[in-house]
Amino acid sequence: MNRFTYVRPVTVADAVAAKAGAPAGRFIAGGTNLVDLMKSDVERPPRLIDIGRVPGMDAVTALPDGGLRIGALVTNARVAYDRQIAAAYPLLAEAILAGASAQLRNAATTGGNLLQRTRCHYFYDPSMPCNKRTRGAGCAAIGGVTRMHAILGASEHCIATHPSDMCVALAALEAVVQVSGPHGARAIPMAEFHRLPGDRPDLDTTLGADEMVTSVDLPAARFTTHTAYMKLRDRASYAFAIVSVAAALRLRDGRIEEARLALGGVAQKPWRRPEAEEALRGRAPDEATFDRAADILLDGARGQGDNDFKIGLARAVLLRALAQAAAGGSDAQGGHARA
Repeated sequence: MNRFTYVRPVTVADAVAAKAGAPAGRFIAGGTNLVDLMKSDVERPPRLIDIGRVPGMDAVTALPDGGLRIGALVTNARVAYDRQIAAAYPLLAEAILAGASAQLRNAATTGGNLLQRTRCHYFYDPSMPCNKRTRGAGCAAIGGVTRMHAILGASEHCIATHPSDMCVALAALEAVVQVSGPHGARAIPMAEFHRLPGDRPDLDTTLGADEMVTSVDLPAARFTTHTAYMKLRDRASYAFAIVSVAAALRLRDGRIEEARLALGGVAQKPWRRPEAEEALRGRAPDEATFDRAADILLDGARGQGDNDFKIGLARAVLLRALAQAAAGGSDAQGGHARA
């Protein structure tokens, strides 16, 4: 059995101090990912810092600029069913409902969702070499079974993908992650929060080792009607995305005034290219326009053999999600589909 100490701080400052005293320790709240990793002997934190009782991090509050702040301890279920979020950010509510099961959404937190690790089966098997688990160990996935792996942003060191549905929507909505550490608080745009693997696949985010997520800020709502979250997966519930798409449009006089796009299941972070969104601006929401954006968003996509099909699949799902968003939202299945 792996021995560890357990502390339960009552303030953000206490939590940060507890982490500073054990740099390899881990914050825990819902524990829906970390506990699994510990059971699989993938993670062996010497200290668990339970932030579940820290006040002020479990609320959804209005921001002066018209946006909303979602505390790191707000559960996924609460975010999905919050009336303010459902009305102003339907893309986020829909993405969360596409993920996990009702039981997990009741326990999983906003901060934990941001920080969950890849579901690559090689990462979860300590008998296999994995650069994400142990730097320099090698990547057993490359040349292995790669059906669920990355087609964009991968490197010779790692081809894993990020599993979150929520993060794909947050990326499209240009959310900002608020964090706190020994040197104070800072804000990290979602576009900069998660990392591509490069030569450091062991680092999932740009969060400092001594920092903790305290909240996620959503900008003032701009995409309330023409949005769609579409997820292709192997079964109808509790399955990670083979490919997912978050699409949000603003239309005026039959033209696209503004657009946001993000892909999930294709890279180690939610995949965005602002130039693809810019290619939509001022154009009619038709197939030719959507094709042009897809060309840009998927430029450089490369399969690993087993997952070559994901390139064409990503294009098809993207085109369908854009068409749905342009028509005014998701279909009767809530934008969910099985592969």
